[in-house]
Amino acid sequence: MGQPFSFGIADTAIAEAGGVSLYDLHTNVDAICRAYEAIVPVAERLGVEPPRPSMAGVAYSHVSTLGCEVKITPEAVEPWVRPCITRPEDIDRLREPEDYLSRGIVPERLRLAEELKRRRPDASTRIGHDYEGPVTTAALMMGQSFFTLPLDDPARAHRLLEFVTRSAVNYAKAIRTHQGRAPTGGQQGICDDFAGIFGPDLFAEFALPYWKMMYELLEAESRFMHSELLRAEHLHFLADAGIDVYDPSVDQYLTPEILKQHCPVPFTLRMWPAEVRDHSAEELVEMYRHRASFQPVSITFSLCRLCEEPKVAALLEVARELA
Repeated sequence: MGQPFSFGIADTAIAEAGGVSLYDLHTNVDAICRAYEAIVPVAERLGVEPPRPSMAGVAYSHVSTLGCEVKITPEAVEPWVRPCITRPEDIDRLREPEDYLSRGIVPERLRLAEELKRRRPDASTRIGHDYEGPVTTAALMMGQSFFTLPLDDPARAHRLLEFVTRSAVNYAKAIRTHQGRAPTGGQQGICDDFAGIFGPDLFAEFALPYWKMMYELLEAESRFMHSELLRAEHLHFLADAGIDVYDPSVDQYLTPEILKQHCPVPFTLRMWPAEVRDHSAEELVEMYRHRASFQPVSITFSLCRLCEEPKVAALLEVARELA
């Protein structure tokens, strides 16, 4: 069996090709159309399908519906979130909105997505990730103080985690139904990068149950997990959660060797953007072959800067060879 791979062209490269900013990819339909037209020759040279026009991704639409201020500004490289819970007692007053689609940044992003679809019928209507994982969502809503809450007030920590888990699923159902996507079932993925901040004992009580709850509420037939801060001692929890595929992404604590030895479920690997930036094409090809020797489910890499096209072309060549 060959080595599967996944390749994409990042928003940064698309913006660069079009001579526009990342802010424009979030907010300006003209700029989005121009950038996606400009990236077509690059995709053709690489021998890949040009990406479908899309707004730049945002991971925070859900928390914006719950009261977090989410700002997308020309000055910031990424959207930023201002927590809406300033003290533990605020958790007691949390309520889900009656209409998720009318709250936060969602209405404007839906409007832009619909305008883009009118201009480019081949465009995606997605407005970003449907949700973040339970621990990450709780931390976005409360800030860093959330990570001491399980010690200071465990009952409220559980209350917040259950609330955000149920809310995330209800938001996902609302946005998916609105966009004509299946609200539940099939493969369901969770991105919970902050979960690994908890050591194993706290993880077992304050992360694992809510991962399970989210998958169950989503009626997942296959479970995909992306989490970037896990250590080797967390990996057995992946089997406990019934994870089918684990994506460590750019987890600094998990080498392919550690994953091969300790990960109880199939895992993916990737060529990090920083590695593509800092290494030669020859070094990257050698690194890719080394990672393929660990038989990951897939190896992921992307074009993030136009100047890296020759390196990415070399990676695509070896990826196609091994596939």
